[in-house]
Amino acid sequence: MKMSTQDILTINVGGQKFTTTAATLKKHPDSRLARMLDGSDSEFRIFGGEVFVDRDGTLFKYILDYIRTYQVSLPPEFFDFEGLKREAEFYEVHALAEFLGRGGCRPTSELLELRFSIQDIHGFFRLFCSRSSTLETLATRISVYAEQPAANWNCTHQQQKPMIPVPLQRPSHHDVVFQCGTDYSSGDEFAARYVTILPDDRKLLNGTNILGLLVDTLLGEGFRLVSTRTVSSEEKVECYTFERNKIPHVLTINDS
Repeated sequence: MKMSTQDILTINVGGQKFTTTAATLKKHPDSRLARMLDGSDSEFRIFGGEVFVDRDGTLFKYILDYIRTYQVSLPPEFFDFEGLKREAEFYEVHALAEFLGRGGCRPTSELLELRFSIQDIHGFFRLFCSRSSTLETLATRISVYAEQPAANWNCTHQQQKPMIPVPLQRPSHHDVVFQCGTDYSSGDEFAARYVTILPDDRKLLNGTNILGLLVDTLLGEGFRLVSTRTVSSEEKVECYTFERNKIPHVLTINDS
């Protein structure tokens, strides 16, 4: 079988069919897919006008993705890097195989620790994350509002007490601290502190409710809860440890 660069062909890989052109395969002339076009490779057989190869079709789509664009788009749940490397080696797509062999796209793990305590009717939160950029993003979603007490403003009828935004405390690039509850502040400067965590727009006062929403937010961002422990039974400090594995969604490899 010999094909011109204008030919459109169907490749059946383990029962999954892919359509491409000879010109696309010729982008990588050293690959086995390019040499397949002259019909000299016995691993690639022709049945009913289709090229058949007995390999893993679920992984071939990533091989063809790279052949087309020099990029591989991987879903967040993809972890079969050894299998993809094996297929890249079979098709002799050397740049992709070497990149996978160097571990360039292995998932990286980030840890997040949430400490929560309740003292009387006040809730205290501390977030620590090994990746500062994750904490920066999370901090933009958390807002704290302080409610002024009635004694500090002109109260008429049943008007809502004014809310004043309170900045989050940032002891370091890896820490965020905030508080909630009623009658916070020794000088009665504020009557209450409320917390909002976007996209939920409620202003929550109860620390347990805020804890539940914060945990749901972290789980929704792909974190998984790996442990819970009591740090201080006297101060009622609970520690929740979360972990998230992240991989590059798009791999760009220079074919050199």
